[in-house]
Amino acid sequence: MSMQIEDPRVVEFDVQTDEMLVNMGPQHPSTHGVLRLLLRTDGEIVHECTPHIGYLHRCAEKIGENLAAPQWIPYTDRMDYLAAMNMNLGFALAVEKLVDMEVPEKALHLRVLIAELGRIASHLVGMGAYGLDLGTFSPFLYAFREREIILDLFEEACGARLTCSYLTPGGATHDLPEEIEIPDGLAAIAGFVPGERYPFVEVIEMFLQWLEKRIREYHILLTRNAIFIKRTAGIGVLDPETAVSYGCTGPVLRGSGVDYDLRRDGESIYTGMYADYDFDVISAPFKDAPPEVRLGDNWCRFYVRMLEVVQAIGLVRQAIPKYLAAEGSHRAPFRLNTKLPKDEVYLETECPRGQMGFYIIGDGNAEPLRVRAKSSCFCNLSVTDILCEGVPLADVPSVVGSLDIVMGEIDR
Repeated sequence: MSMQIEDPRVVEFDVQTDEMLVNMGPQHPSTHGVLRLLLRTDGEIVHECTPHIGYLHRCAEKIGENLAAPQWIPYTDRMDYLAAMNMNLGFALAVEKLVDMEVPEKALHLRVLIAELGRIASHLVGMGAYGLDLGTFSPFLYAFREREIILDLFEEACGARLTCSYLTPGGATHDLPEEIEIPDGLAAIAGFVPGERYPFVEVIEMFLQWLEKRIREYHILLTRNAIFIKRTAGIGVLDPETAVSYGCTGPVLRGSGVDYDLRRDGESIYTGMYADYDFDVISAPFKDAPPEVRLGDNWCRFYVRMLEVVQAIGLVRQAIPKYLAAEGSHRAPFRLNTKLPKDEVYLETECPRGQMGFYIIGDGNAEPLRVRAKSSCFCNLSVTDILCEGVPLADVPSVVGSLDIVMGEIDR
């Protein structure tokens, strides 16, 4: 009878895992900006995700108490620096509400045109950066190619590309130019003759026609890509009730199925800009969504932004003839030493990442007694712990990227 000899090289272990604290950021390549996430993990599964912010705090609100209202516009540029025009607009509207100022019709349509171009540029960055988070590089290059053209147009309009300080109390610093020399990037892709001059609004329309054809490419590369769907669909699910209770706004809220947009549902001083415009509020669920998608997941938040690019193209197209037909100036005079009445106002606008609010207290001086900014990204970031609980460590960048956070807006 043969005996089985135990192999002394074989050692059995009772495998157990211990919880670990993992720092992701602020220098980690998977994080957005200077966001630090403290992750409590058990093996590869995340049990808790705590965001740590403040690395970009610049005392912007305190500075606002020592400057006249128009002088604080450059500080709004540096909040959401990917949507500087939209930041300018929100604060300008709050100041106009405080002083009870009426803006010329031409300035209103100019603001819609510029703000929606800013929304397109911002969402393009969101799309490209999200693809980069998930390991694909081509959409990032394409998105920045298109965005560069919009920044070229901004530069022609106001002389700046990123921090524009263009939309100010009363309207805008300059009227749109009648003609411009075609930017090199646009000449290379849209068939313009380099060095020739074209009407500015015609250049915008030609760019929009070219951009529309690119949208299908983005959907092929990302939206309908099997790997992208696997990394986003059914992950980071945020139900409507939780989204509302945490104060989420913008594409994050609408991706959870809440039909709410301040361009339609906000205060009259803001909705009046869009009163004559035809557009639909884009919110989940989507009939053409892949079967793996769940309401409020990463894919839904991404898809809302993709559809809003198309929506913004339509709004810019509507704004061009309205702007050309409007009479009057591009701005109403607003002096640097204009006294702010002893009153307080709060106004929110629909920025690309959600509802950005400005609170101003006047005390009879040109400088506000108090300036306060309410960040849309701060509320959206607050659900990170809920969305990341129970997901694999590798899915954390997918969840955070779907929120499209800009830390300059949170920290200020």
